[in-house]
Amino acid sequence: MSALAVNGAGQPTAAPQFLTRPAPGIIAALFCGYLAVGLPLPVIPLFVHDKLGFSTLVVGLVIGIQFLATVLTRGYAGRLTDQHGGKRSALQGAAVSALAGLLYFVAAMPGLSPTASLAIAVVGRLAAGLGESQFVTGCVSWSIASVGPGRAGMSMSWTGIAMFAALAIGAPIGMLLYQSYGLEVAMIACIVAPLVAAAVAIREISYATPAGPRLPFYRVIGQIWREGLGLMLQGVGLLGLTAFSSLYFAARHWDNAGLVMTAFGIGFIFVRGVLGHLPDRMSGYRVALWSLVIEAVGQAMIWFAPNDVMALAGALVTGLGCALIFPSLGVEALKRVLPANRGSAMGAFVAFLDIAYGFSGPVAGVIAGRFGYAAVYLFGAGCALAGATLVVTARSPQS
Repeated sequence: MSALAVNGAGQPTAAPQFLTRPAPGIIAALFCGYLAVGLPLPVIPLFVHDKLGFSTLVVGLVIGIQFLATVLTRGYAGRLTDQHGGKRSALQGAAVSALAGLLYFVAAMPGLSPTASLAIAVVGRLAAGLGESQFVTGCVSWSIASVGPGRAGMSMSWTGIAMFAALAIGAPIGMLLYQSYGLEVAMIACIVAPLVAAAVAIREISYATPAGPRLPFYRVIGQIWREGLGLMLQGVGLLGLTAFSSLYFAARHWDNAGLVMTAFGIGFIFVRGVLGHLPDRMSGYRVALWSLVIEAVGQAMIWFAPNDVMALAGALVTGLGCALIFPSLGVEALKRVLPANRGSAMGAFVAFLDIAYGFSGPVAGVIAGRFGYAAVYLFGAGCALAGATLVVTARSPQS
């Protein structure tokens, strides 16, 4: 079975056979581009809270506003991918992501007032959301198109490995650059990473979504909302790690805050690498159910952790649980739409994760301010268990 390929001008070319594994260049580009997401994760909260002097609620809003921009542009990214292929969407997203890094750099310049720096950082977060929307939707759909729908779960496993490897590596590098050289140098890295991604991606074959009727974005959402809601509830725990772990560790006077996402990434990548084939070979709902339960256990470990070792172990277990939720529910979501709408389906599916990040950031900020940082992870555990309950009810989807 073959896929339609298009050249750089968007014209059809000879259709290649589906690959047995996602194209390495697509995965490499996704890794490089997603470094721009990982690098600022532990840095922006510290910059906004410690350097600029704003509250934890503001920290949550600054982190979450990126995902508002992302969710509002997923429909555009999905249509762009369905009409012109994932390559076009990925390249556009990389360019906007580099612009976001430039805005972060400007926000860190000396002489600006805290309010001005915050405003520029917020614009940077909005640009980062727009860039991520196009870049990730494009790369994920592009990777699936390269292997075909029969290996969609494996493709999503590999794209997830690339993304969370970038988080695991990017977060401690971002912290190191910030502590050693300041925010300016850390943000230069956020400019360079997506530009490298574009240089890698531009040489790869472009695959177009099969022809056929294309549904409005809202109708695609209506077909995959169950799977998307399960993904959204999973994302609350990950948001707690990305937005508040550095502040949680600082409040407890623990070391190694920069290793939280590394621990998460180790667990995540291990499961994806060893068990990434499961969503294609068995019920995605069953895999997602047990994954959500494991995530809840990991979040609970962080909640009652007496020291940094236990907290890092909880991050590791959270990674083990989160690893297969995206490909498991993603495979089930793709089964609900026609082939011509797969890009939009992926955009809509990931939009639920954006919603989780956008809403749970401020909510977690309020929880942290009122009950302490540990309560953020109790909240994450509860959401994961709610997601597991939802998955049980979705195992026999309505027609």
